[in-house]
Amino acid sequence: MKRISLIMTFIMLVGITYAQQNTRVPVLGEKAPSFSVQTTNGNINFPRDFGRSWKVLFSHPADFTPVCSSEILELAYMEEEFNKLNAKFLVLSVDSLDRHHDWKKALEEIDYLGRGTVKINVPLATDSQYKVSRQYGMIHNASSDKKTVRGVFIIDPDNVIQSIVYYPMTVGRSMDEIKRSLLALQTVANKDISTPANWQPGEDVFIHFKPSAEDLKKNDHGIYELAWFMVYQKLK
Repeated sequence: MKRISLIMTFIMLVGITYAQQNTRVPVLGEKAPSFSVQTTNGNINFPRDFGRSWKVLFSHPADFTPVCSSEILELAYMEEEFNKLNAKFLVLSVDSLDRHHDWKKALEEIDYLGRGTVKINVPLATDSQYKVSRQYGMIHNASSDKKTVRGVFIIDPDNVIQSIVYYPMTVGRSMDEIKRSLLALQTVANKDISTPANWQPGEDVFIHFKPSAEDLKKNDHGIYELAWFMVYQKLK
């Protein structure tokens, strides 16, 4: 009986390890997997509780580390700018909820870059059981099997994943680039256009159809060509 119990335990452990290593990571264009987590702002059901906003799921390696601290302070400093874009953030790591609360309190006492102290209003979520981290592919074993990498998932109001970016543990993220990506995604949403390299809000975009010679001559819609495969349109 004891031997059977040991065999069953071994099979269960192998199954858990296999499942963790072979969890399918969501990809662009798919619905964001849902989950429930405890945060510094209470329990959150993601993405449901964020309604029709744009959502940014933002993982980081660990609390009380310099790079992560600078990211959260910068995010707090730009909170109003993201609010204007109807974007809500959920910050996640495998640290405990108590540690999140202690870190939040410490961050709110820092005068970062001489801009004064800020309140950390974004929810800091705990994923101590690695459920969300595995579900979203935030654990990269070649980098660390205990900490989440710097992942950024941008999810649209229909809860479809529109952007996935991973950064290494040693490189802090640009909040300006996340904002630019959000603006670009919002600009092209439900339109037959795309943005060129280094695009900034208000700049010209690409269209995906071949304009007639008459349209180009009249130029009523701000359409112009650099080449037959690069057709621009001015944003009004």
